[in-house]
Amino acid sequence: MYEGTAYNTYMENSVGVESPTKLIEMLYEGVLRFNAQAKKAIKDGNIEKKVYWLNRSIEIITELVAVLDMEQEGTVSKYLQGLYNYEIQLLLEISFDGDIEKIDEVTNVFRGLLDAWRETTNVA
Repeated sequence: MYEGTAYNTYMENSVGVESPTKLIEMLYEGVLRFNAQAKKAIKDGNIEKKVYWLNRSIEIITELVAVLDMEQEGTVSKYLQGLYNYEIQLLLEISFDGDIEKIDEVTNVFRGLLDAWRETTNVA
């Protein structure tokens, strides 16, 4: 199910990652962390760092798209695929226009996904 490079790297190198469930949480947290760094770089006027941090977020989201199980998860996976791709599009736009509102939008979406993920996985 999880065959992407980021997943494999995390599983090989992360101590304490006991499950794919924890990995998804870590990936969502990574997007939030990298978006915060990109936002700071935008405010500081540091284009190089802005692009670096945005690219890191895009890499994680691309990995999240890659590990979706379209056959097993059906409608949820299709929804997430569209959502993730839209968030990637916004991050690419931010690379060019540095729009703080757009980075806040992406951050809010991933904060909501993280909260929902934690709530869902803690119930199980």
